[in-house]
Amino acid sequence: MSNTIHLRSKSGKAYSFVDKLIGAGGMKDVFFAPDKSYVVAFFRDKQDANSKGRLENIVGPYRERIFTGTESNYWAERYCWPTDIVEHDSKLGVIVPTYRKNFFFEHGSRNNDSNNIKGKEKEGKWFASANLRTNVLDPKELGDWRKHLLVCLNIVRAVRRMHAAGLAHSDLSYKNVLIDPSTGGACMIDIDGLVVPGKFPPDVIGTPDFIAPEVVSTLHLKLNDPNRKLPRRETDLHALSVLMYMYLLYRHPLRGKKVHDVDDDQKDESLRMGSRALFIENPSDPSNRVNPDELKKSEVPWEPGKKPYAILGPYLKALVEQAFIQGLHAPNLRPTANDWEMALVKTVDLIQPCSNPSCQQKWYVFDNSTKPVCPFCATHFKGNLPVLNLYSFRKDKFTSDNHRVMVYPDQYIHEWHVNRTLFPNEKVTDEQKKPVGYFKNHSGKWLFVNQKISGLIEKSDNNKPIPVGSSVELKDNQQLILSKEEGGRMIHIQMVTA
Repeated sequence: MSNTIHLRSKSGKAYSFVDKLIGAGGMKDVFFAPDKSYVVAFFRDKQDANSKGRLENIVGPYRERIFTGTESNYWAERYCWPTDIVEHDSKLGVIVPTYRKNFFFEHGSRNNDSNNIKGKEKEGKWFASANLRTNVLDPKELGDWRKHLLVCLNIVRAVRRMHAAGLAHSDLSYKNVLIDPSTGGACMIDIDGLVVPGKFPPDVIGTPDFIAPEVVSTLHLKLNDPNRKLPRRETDLHALSVLMYMYLLYRHPLRGKKVHDVDDDQKDESLRMGSRALFIENPSDPSNRVNPDELKKSEVPWEPGKKPYAILGPYLKALVEQAFIQGLHAPNLRPTANDWEMALVKTVDLIQPCSNPSCQQKWYVFDNSTKPVCPFCATHFKGNLPVLNLYSFRKDKFTSDNHRVMVYPDQYIHEWHVNRTLFPNEKVTDEQKKPVGYFKNHSGKWLFVNQKISGLIEKSDNNKPIPVGSSVELKDNQQLILSKEEGGRMIHIQMVTA
């Protein structure tokens, strides 16, 4: 029978934990509270004054900065943030909320959970590998490609907010992010090691595969050497880009066939991920291409020759190039979390459901062709496909937003489509989340049903009003004005027939 130990934080708040180890990470031992609503994680090693100061700031002013206000519930779903500090037997510990239920495997692995992972945490690493997805995980755990886009969106929002607070994670990787592809959810963990630039330096350099090249290439230098590069916001941005690439393409962007030192594996790895890091799909240098003959059978369908990064669509494609070509060795050129967020939102609007019920990914990005094909199962689209080109009202005229919305049955339009000044993030209210219109296919004709847009007019038909509760048939080259307010949108319709 395990003992229950009671203790108090410096603020006098009472906590308890069951003296039975439930987990051990690289630095901490973890114990459940009696009701399992939180855990107490004790550092094995004695923490110095710098580490204590970091923790006090993380559970104090930095936590208050993020979790105070109307958006607190939103961020509580995307971080597992420490709430307090305790001491027991001369060891420092942090109080951390228990992970939500959806971040534990419900089905686990294939063949009756032969890998014994049912009930364990959904570390992101399980979902970033084509081999693990194909040969290990139960298919019910995998979600679809649209859900993976939502996973990525939740991750970049968490990183964006953290950076806005003046913090850096320092060890951003698929080990420190829990994801749930069945819902599109994501939660950042291991917050207690956050870096405060200029105040609290990093305790770790990061996780292999996610450490920025400039950090890898200066590891041999002493910590106080001015040329030594340590984890910071820009190194987070490299790790974030790696996560985005891996969660959408299930392979690593830098692990190709190029060998830099045939005699020394450690030096070869340091060069591969450091000073000589090279994108496996670099269009101007093919020397680090993936060799399909060296891949496992489960990885072959996802090798770049079959699934190039171009399938991510124009917005994400541009950021992949910025991250792994222009910004790979130039940290100041790397895309920010905000850049990724903008691109992901526009990409979610650009996806189309695959008509093949057996397609594992179920969704794909429209490739701007007259004959769309799902890149995951090679199924051709057949029928009429309306594409909405968005324009917004600026200084007395409508200007292209370089933003498209794909139409499919029961696709919705929201207020952020009606006006560009509203962006779908944590600031959107419950009322603003309600759809204002939707699309349906009736007897081979596409209709837009106006639910809430009071000023909707068909510009291409002498500014004909489309009252709330009525519908309008979509036609090629048609123009619908949703709003004439500043930032208000006009839709120009392009019909694709395949």
